[in-house]
Amino acid sequence: MEGNLASTVKRIGVVLEMIKFQHSVFALPFALSAMLVAARGLPSFGTFFWIVAACVFARSSAMAFNRWTDVEFDRQNPRTRARALVTGAVSARFALAFTSAAAVGFVFSAAMLNALCFWLSPVALAVLLGYSYVKRFSDVTHFVLGVALGLAPMGAWIAVRGSLEGIALPAILGLSVAVWTAGFDIIYACQDEKVDREAGLRSLPRTLGINGALWVSCAAHGIAFLGFLGFWYAAGLGWGTGAAVAATGAVLAVEHWIIHPYNPSRVETAFFTLNGAVSFVFLIGIATDICIAGI
Repeated sequence: MEGNLASTVKRIGVVLEMIKFQHSVFALPFALSAMLVAARGLPSFGTFFWIVAACVFARSSAMAFNRWTDVEFDRQNPRTRARALVTGAVSARFALAFTSAAAVGFVFSAAMLNALCFWLSPVALAVLLGYSYVKRFSDVTHFVLGVALGLAPMGAWIAVRGSLEGIALPAILGLSVAVWTAGFDIIYACQDEKVDREAGLRSLPRTLGINGALWVSCAAHGIAFLGFLGFWYAAGLGWGTGAAVAATGAVLAVEHWIIHPYNPSRVETAFFTLNGAVSFVFLIGIATDICIAGI
C-alpha cells in the first residue's frame, strides 16, 4: 500500500515537472488581475474557480504538447536530456493523452464560464499548441509565446463580463504581458543559442547573437513597463497598482542588470525568480486597490 502511494506520488511529481507546473506563476496572476478589474471586486466563487481551472488546464495542455513535439530536439540538448520524455519516465503516448485530457478540461472550464468563452476556447488552444512548431521556421517564436500568455487577461475579462464589452482595457494588459513574456523567453533562449543553430531551430539569440538578443529583450521589457503604466491609467486604479507598476519596473531593471553581460548561471534567477515576482507584485497591487481600497 505504502509502495503504491509512493509510486503514485513520484509519478505525479514527474508529470508536474514535465509541464513545469511552477511556471503557472507567469500568466495566472495577470488573469486574476484582469478578473478583479472586470468585476471591480471579487466575482462569484464559481467564476473564480473556473478561471483558475481554465488557466491551469490550458497551460498544462500546451506544455505537455511542447514536450511531445520537441522530444527529438531535447535529446540533442545537454540541458534537456533529463526531461521525462527523453529518459522514458513518461511515454509519448501518455504525453499525448495528458495533452488531450488537459485540452478537454480547458474547453469544459470555458463552457462552465459562459458561451463566448466556450466558442473562443478552440482559438486559444490553436495558439497555445501551435506555438510548439514556430521555432522550426521563425525567429518570432518568443512573441508567439507572449501572445499565448497574453490571452489570459483577456480570457479572464470575458469570463467575468460574458461579452467583448470593454475588451480594449484587458487588451492593453494582454499586449503588455505578451512583450514581457517575449522578453524573458529571449533571455531563457540564450542558453540554447549554440544547440539551436546545430539543430536548425530558430530564435533571436541564434539570429542576432546573445548580445543583440538581450538588447531586444531589454526593449521588450521597456515596452511592457509602459504598457503596465497605460493599463494602470486606463483602468483608473490607485496607489496600490501604481506602486506595483513601479516595483515591476525596478524588478525588470534588476533582471537586465544581472544578465548583462550575459552569464548563464544567472538565467534561472532572471527567468523564474524575478519574473515570477513581477506577476505576483502586479496582482497584489490590483487586489490592494480593488479589494481593500474599493476603487
